[in-house]
Amino acid sequence: MLIFAAGGGGNLLENLTLPDKWNLMFLRHIPGPVYLWYEIVHPRFLRKTVDEYGQPGFSPDDIVVDSYAQLLAKLRGLYGLKNSLNKKIVAIGGAGGWGAGGRKAPEISRTMWKMDIQDYQYKELAPRLQKAYENASLVKRCQAEAGKYLKQAGVTLNTRREFVDRAFVLKEVMVDIMDEAKTDAITVNACMGTIMGISKTTACLPLSLMNDDGYLAFCESDFVVIPSGILLHYISGKPVFLNDPTYPHDDVVTLAHCTAPRKMDGKVLEKAKILTHFESDYGAAPKVEMRLGQVCTNLVPDFNFKKWVGFEGVIAGNPFLDICRSQIDVKINGDAVALMNEMKGFHWMMSYGNYMADCAYALKKLGIEFLDVSTGAPVLNRLNAFELPSVQHNETSGYTTFIFP
Repeated sequence: MLIFAAGGGGNLLENLTLPDKWNLMFLRHIPGPVYLWYEIVHPRFLRKTVDEYGQPGFSPDDIVVDSYAQLLAKLRGLYGLKNSLNKKIVAIGGAGGWGAGGRKAPEISRTMWKMDIQDYQYKELAPRLQKAYENASLVKRCQAEAGKYLKQAGVTLNTRREFVDRAFVLKEVMVDIMDEAKTDAITVNACMGTIMGISKTTACLPLSLMNDDGYLAFCESDFVVIPSGILLHYISGKPVFLNDPTYPHDDVVTLAHCTAPRKMDGKVLEKAKILTHFESDYGAAPKVEMRLGQVCTNLVPDFNFKKWVGFEGVIAGNPFLDICRSQIDVKINGDAVALMNEMKGFHWMMSYGNYMADCAYALKKLGIEFLDVSTGAPVLNRLNAFELPSVQHNETSGYTTFIFP
């Protein structure tokens, strides 16, 4: 419910506010007209003339003054949260969580995020994939699609062609499994082991291809970080990059993984080298050359879903180190020392664009604290800022003109 509180006496605003729904209120200040709720919304509506908050369904973060940009960020945050809650996702090889701290992640995802995690065991995938490889027409079609992919501008092949052909078959099988489950989200457990043996390739390239096609496709079945990827995807409207972070230093951190999407802005395919998967030197994995100078959102989820960290960054380099294939050096627009001290969990999530405020607003609805180390303070403290207009006063006419940026 979005309330433009331009009037209304009695309990009209209270009657409009439904505690079981998300609610927002918009008020006017500088553009005018200024009305009573701009003056008394905090003491009378939120606090009911006492010091304690007393209006169900509303908090100070739900009130916006003047800024439609701020309102849009909050609406995007709610849209992302709505589409993340109750999300159905197929987990090839079952749900998991990285490290000792991630053991409870699947259960927390099912309770806090209400995710419908559909386990799809390898004993079901193996015969299905074998049958696909025996389907001559399917294999021929996938080989043709692989050939078109490798002929795309900016793509170079640095692994065996058969790994790429099989990757396209594996992608077809995974898409069919999602279709049967009536979802567009999938993740792969034991992607550095079991799936290689039964597919004779790696899941890296298929996951990259599916993300470019608009699916949500994640490696490692790590439900510590997967909720952040689903949320960021729906907020940004773009593919997201699940990655292994390195140690923040000198305002830079390197992020890497073997499953990066190429269509990171949702439209343009970035250049890519198709290499082997790093740890195994096997299969097909893209090294995506991400856009230098691109502003990006970086989310750092904790194991216990209590306090996430995030920061705005800028892509400063595409190195080729002895780590996972898609690699970016990200300049931290903020406090690298605070990031180093506040890091929790393991995997991070990245997208093109700045969606820090959107994520903070959404996470607060779930009771997850969000610290933006770009500013060194909780990002919600920045949400009430807006750009002031320039003011021109005409002494002759007495008129004042406000010019908004």
